[in-house]
Amino acid sequence: MKLLVSALEPSSNLHLKEVLKYMHDVELFGIFDQNIKEGRPLYDVSQMAIMGIVDAIKKLRWFLKAADEMVELAAKADKVLLMDSSGFNLPLAKKLKKTYPDKEIIYYILPQVWASRPKRTKDLEAYCDRLLGILPFEIDWYARGKAAYVGHPLLDEINAAWQEDQARGCIAFLPGSRKSEITKLMPIFLEVRQKLPHLKALLVIPPHFSQEQINSFYGDCREFEIVRNTHEALQKAEFAFICSGTATLEAALIGTPFTLAFIAKKIDFFIGTKLLGIKQVGLANIILAHYNHTALHNELLQGNVTVDNLLKEYYNTDRNIFAQKAQELRAYLSHGSSQNVANIIME
Repeated sequence: MKLLVSALEPSSNLHLKEVLKYMHDVELFGIFDQNIKEGRPLYDVSQMAIMGIVDAIKKLRWFLKAADEMVELAAKADKVLLMDSSGFNLPLAKKLKKTYPDKEIIYYILPQVWASRPKRTKDLEAYCDRLLGILPFEIDWYARGKAAYVGHPLLDEINAAWQEDQARGCIAFLPGSRKSEITKLMPIFLEVRQKLPHLKALLVIPPHFSQEQINSFYGDCREFEIVRNTHEALQKAEFAFICSGTATLEAALIGTPFTLAFIAKKIDFFIGTKLLGIKQVGLANIILAHYNHTALHNELLQGNVTVDNLLKEYYNTDRNIFAQKAQELRAYLSHGSSQNVANIIME
């Protein structure tokens, strides 16, 4: 099978690799991680990274060119797999369906229509043939039969489990994967680390970052032990300080107590909170709010990300309540998605 793939996010590519474990005789082309052996990408995922509205506007013309190239490539594809990244993939789906009305388009990891712009559901249903959701509640936003909950990919990928008696004397810092996130959080995280000198401090750095990027983004890391494996670090840590993103849900499913610390660009924060009405940033909190109207962890945002506030989170977070809510979250998501998605693609 020849499969056109559009997977722009690093997390999407991790999920794609899991899906490919259950597929055979497949050739990939499109936009994805260049290290995926089943294909040769038109663009590597690292070329597609953006952070916020301003970055997206700067690269708009380049993204339009990439979309046109994807439409040309689709001529030789048996099927199309779009993953996450609705800002690029939804307009691409429209172009693909208009050019190839009979070609099956599968959208895996759906846009967060429950958070903003719910009218996107109409476009998704019009331009995609299968809508594969990874959150149980999001399926209710679509017409019956068009969308299906396939499970959550992290339940396939996480093999670590947090145990309190084996995770003492160690804390983890996860300042994100984008330069703007890292440079804002690292000075604060460094000071927090210095306030807890009796603890080992793990600094989680994405595995694809070069030494040049580490030097540029993180500054002085000498007081941290650098770890490249997120799950390994979270399993070892008694507590974690995490920027928003996939890592917050990973920590929740592993069971590691944590607090979210996030400093966005002012314009992005204004758009998100004032115009889009976003109330919560952490994905685990969002999921539990839809499920049973509760929350898993605290969220420190913008000016509230201070050394004193982070230290209070470390000392005052109720570990027992966190463990209970983490179990509720895992039970709600129920099962992994990778094999289900592979079966659907291979149908």
